[in-house]
Amino acid sequence: MALKAISAKDAASLDKDLMEIGGWSLDQLMELAGLSVSQAGKYLAAPELQDYNVLVVCGPGNNGGDGLVAARHLAQYGYNPSVYYPKQGKNELYQRLKVQLENLCVPFITDFEAELQKTDFLVDAIFGFSFGGPLRAPFGEIVSQIEKSSVPVLSVDAPSSWDIQAGPPKEGPGATFMPKALISLTAPKPCVQYYRGRHFIGGRFLTRTIAEKYGLDLPQYQGIDQILEVGVDAEGRL
Repeated sequence: MALKAISAKDAASLDKDLMEIGGWSLDQLMELAGLSVSQAGKYLAAPELQDYNVLVVCGPGNNGGDGLVAARHLAQYGYNPSVYYPKQGKNELYQRLKVQLENLCVPFITDFEAELQKTDFLVDAIFGFSFGGPLRAPFGEIVSQIEKSSVPVLSVDAPSSWDIQAGPPKEGPGATFMPKALISLTAPKPCVQYYRGRHFIGGRFLTRTIAEKYGLDLPQYQGIDQILEVGVDAEGRL
């Protein structure tokens, strides 16, 4: 199925509606978003779990929080996740997510380049729909290393460094960044029209009333799945 895209402004407003009208809390939304990310990662990973390394790269905001939740679920599935979290969010929620990972013995690594060389799969949870550029240190170098690597990448909500409206930058870090898979949370963002790869929708918390307010279609999730592989109609409500 094809789904309409939603602008960054509307995405922020929609999240606010989910909390103020829908009764959701931020940690509930983040938990379901991270669960969706982990399921998309499991779809793309090799079937054998033993010694399968997943590197989750987290930014300082909610996108990074989604990555922390995904890392926990991936550990519970039997993978070997590690987390690179160079600029940690100060929100108390992020600190609790970090403690949960530490209690599962998930390592927080400091040598990104070395870890990138030995990982089998990478989750890009650096920046989401609120990213406005340009990339600030250390994220420019991080994105450059990811795009030069042959490691398969799953990006969360948008490939990090991409403008949410205009897509990849014309030059510099991220100009050639094309992850193997992308999971859009709640609804695709306009930049998805520039994306070529496997595309999933996730974040199974959208209500019919809120979907109608923003002119969105409700994804037809199957059974207990938290994700759905979809095509995209980026000519929708932007």
